[in-house]
Amino acid sequence: MDFDNGKPIYLQIVDFFYENILVRRWQEEERIPSVREVAVMVEVNPNTAIRAFNHLQEREVIYNKRGIGYFVSKSGYDRVLDIKKEEFMGVTLPDVFKEMMLLDVEFEEVKNSYDQYVKQTKDEEK
Repeated sequence: MDFDNGKPIYLQIVDFFYENILVRRWQEEERIPSVREVAVMVEVNPNTAIRAFNHLQEREVIYNKRGIGYFVSKSGYDRVLDIKKEEFMGVTLPDVFKEMMLLDVEFEEVKNSYDQYVKQTKDEEK
């Protein structure tokens, strides 16, 4: 995993979990890799992985079955969707709007690019 120096590593691991849940690689009520497995997979100290797991548990995205492992919570997908939408609307989108304004980019241009991206992505999935 390539890490971004501008964001704590444990939060980048959290984002890795979010993505796996959103693309349904990890389903609700399904066991996920252990702390140790994640630490090896992304090449970090197990304490960093534990911090990511704790963060996800606090947000009720995953839960621990003692002696069995960690699982995506029953509402894990919806929780992640809410968390990521809130982050997008509150953090990412204002930055995009600012950049659009500075560059004099019209919304219609962005919409056309987005539509093209969606079409291309769907074509690649076929």
